[in-house]
Amino acid sequence: MDLVYLGTPQFAVPTLEAILASGHCVLAVVTQPERAKGREHNFSCGPVKECAMRHGLAVYQPERIRHPEAQEHLRALKPDVMVVVGYGQIIPQTVINMSPMGIINVHASLLPKYRGAAPIQWAIARGELMTGVTTMRIDAGLDTGDILLQSETVIEPGETAPELSERLAAMGADLLVRTLETAPAARPQNSSEATLAPILKKEDGRIDWTRQAQEIHNQVRGLLPWPGAHTTFRGRGMQVWKARVREVPESRAPGTIWRGGAVLAACGGSSSLELLEVQLEGKKRMPAELFANGQRFAENEILGGLRA
Repeated sequence: MDLVYLGTPQFAVPTLEAILASGHCVLAVVTQPERAKGREHNFSCGPVKECAMRHGLAVYQPERIRHPEAQEHLRALKPDVMVVVGYGQIIPQTVINMSPMGIINVHASLLPKYRGAAPIQWAIARGELMTGVTTMRIDAGLDTGDILLQSETVIEPGETAPELSERLAAMGADLLVRTLETAPAARPQNSSEATLAPILKKEDGRIDWTRQAQEIHNQVRGLLPWPGAHTTFRGRGMQVWKARVREVPESRAPGTIWRGGAVLAACGGSSSLELLEVQLEGKKRMPAELFANGQRFAENEILGGLRA
């Protein structure tokens, strides 16, 4: 089958590799242009582009896929189908209509749950126990297209977003190849069951210590690597990189930090969280015990504020 592949991040690499291994012909790989990053404004090659170059594939990087010249370029390729995985731009209907089989998307959730840009992160942050991957035929809506195949998996209790992303990327690659091979009948989504997974914002990572420890733990592992679960300590920003729920009831005010055989923070509902790895603003990421060794916690000192 002749196809055009649209993708940009690491999550999309296993699917491209699987398509090539299954013998399909990739006419071109369409990926986002390089963007300047960091203070020095360096340009770096995206993961999908690197993969395409390793395999000697044609790479096309239009600034906007909706532009007429980009659409003419794609139309001239005459693909049987297009595959999109984390491309990063909205696909207009004119592009969707170009290939006889439309555009098949790999989405990292069990649609219609977690439509949007960050399904892996929000599934963990909201305490889901199960998730999976879906292949669908995209339409002009936000992840509203008809479902082709789905595969589900358990979210492990301590699993982080990067760890789950790696697993779902491999699952999605297998599911996409199976979708191309079997041409399953499509079924519409039940939009009444839809939930959203919007683009993450910095404030999504702010820890509210009045929430239960398990909820904060989900936030810590779900919002990695960005925006991260963050709070303040003595007026300076602090990210919590790793933590675990402490199974001992605690009566201190939410946000109180202290040492009790470990570095602990009181949470809502008389629960508490053990801090394992933290990073104070301007400092390196470090074990919480090392951080605590350099501090003398005042009595009733509160994370996210001043003293109680």
